[in-house]
Amino acid sequence: MATESLTNRSAVGLVDVKAQSQTSRAWRRLKRDKLAMFGLAILIILVLTAVFAPKIAPHDPYEQNLVMRFKPVGTEGYPLGTDGFGRDILSRLIHGSRISLVVGLSSVSLGLLFGVTLGLIAGYYPRMDNIVMRAVDVMLAFPGVLLAIAVVAALGPGMWNVVVAIGIWSIPTFARIVRGQVLAIKDSEYITATQALGCKDARILFKHILPNCLAPVTVYATMRIASSIMSAATLSFLGLGAQPPIPEWGAMIAEGRSYLYNAPHIATVPGLAIMLVVFAFNLLGDGLRDALDPNLKDV
Repeated sequence: MATESLTNRSAVGLVDVKAQSQTSRAWRRLKRDKLAMFGLAILIILVLTAVFAPKIAPHDPYEQNLVMRFKPVGTEGYPLGTDGFGRDILSRLIHGSRISLVVGLSSVSLGLLFGVTLGLIAGYYPRMDNIVMRAVDVMLAFPGVLLAIAVVAALGPGMWNVVVAIGIWSIPTFARIVRGQVLAIKDSEYITATQALGCKDARILFKHILPNCLAPVTVYATMRIASSIMSAATLSFLGLGAQPPIPEWGAMIAEGRSYLYNAPHIATVPGLAIMLVVFAFNLLGDGLRDALDPNLKDV
């Protein structure tokens, strides 16, 4: 018994060392990718801006000053100009970063929770595979935006309903990714050995199989955050997401579309912010995909 316990501890130690070496190798690869690090730097700035928004924003994002309506970019005291109600666009943009990050992270977390669980069940239990994947196929049969619009239409407009809608939209792809990884892993020798030792299915799934599925899931989740932010902006633009006067970027674009000729900055500035954030997440996602690829060798 003592020898068996020592062997088990040694095996766990080797697994931990291997995991640490893989993590450090992935980080070294990521650091060499300048575009990925550029995207990461933008996202760090975005997070810091969102956290310290009340201290960074020069004005109250809801404060109206009709005397200062439609001020252009570069106006003293209003670096990015003002909107049709005289509100500072920079302040609204800074506070809007909070909403975009919360929506992106919350919706992807919701999709992860249910998608990963369904993927594990479908991949590990053959009897459940057909049931789960047919339900996933039904969800994939709907165009993503249409599915989100249908969910929001059923629940009503509002940011948290948008989070639920985008989260439901994210579930099928996460489930398919995890299912494919589980099918490739569950017949491995070390999984067979854990089953022979009498380990419970929950322990095998969450301790031995799930960690080996994290690389592709992490890459897709990073890119999914970008598309979730854009989808939330789309729904807000259509009037199904954030409602005025909430400073959400998509809603800001919707408010500015009526003034594209005489004050184009009202719509263009939040549009550029969305583009920059989505670009940064995609750069980081591409970098993570290369860094976590086990088939690539260090140069």
